[in-house]
Amino acid sequence: MKKFVLLLLLLSIGVFAQGSLKIGYVDSEVILKQLPESIKAQGELESIVKGWNAQLDSMQQSLQADYEDYQKKEATMKESLKKEAVTRLQQKDMELKEFNKSKFDRQSGEYVRQQEQILKPVKEKIFKGIDAVAKEEGMSFVFDKTGDILLLYADSAFDITYKVLDKLKRGK
Repeated sequence: MKKFVLLLLLLSIGVFAQGSLKIGYVDSEVILKQLPESIKAQGELESIVKGWNAQLDSMQQSLQADYEDYQKKEATMKESLKKEAVTRLQQKDMELKEFNKSKFDRQSGEYVRQQEQILKPVKEKIFKGIDAVAKEEGMSFVFDKTGDILLLYADSAFDITYKVLDKLKRGK
């Protein structure tokens, strides 16, 4: 991060020496919340997650019912049947945890893959819009206010968020 800031400073000094520097920023969160394609993609993703959550709920209810049934019968069960029942409960619990991990793991879960696949065209459109507005405005740099680069101060005169959003909505 420090190297990036240093590189940015060196680049801006070089640009200042050659002429004016024009910097802009966007708030990608605003664009993602207002762009129709993004709203549709988010809805699609939410629908998928809703299905997975329904499966998880069903699995949890089944496990809970089996556990309650086991507790009711435990006192009268033979030891061998108790062991089998506990093994089945443990297996069901493990399946539930594996299903949850396979869908929602932050590194390798299906949610991450689905999100990337569904939002990729939206992100590409946004980047093209940012590129077009930046070129029209003669900007040297455009930062994302909501990204990894912390923007502690920004003069709203350089905010091109709504210009990008307008260009994307008009389809130009």
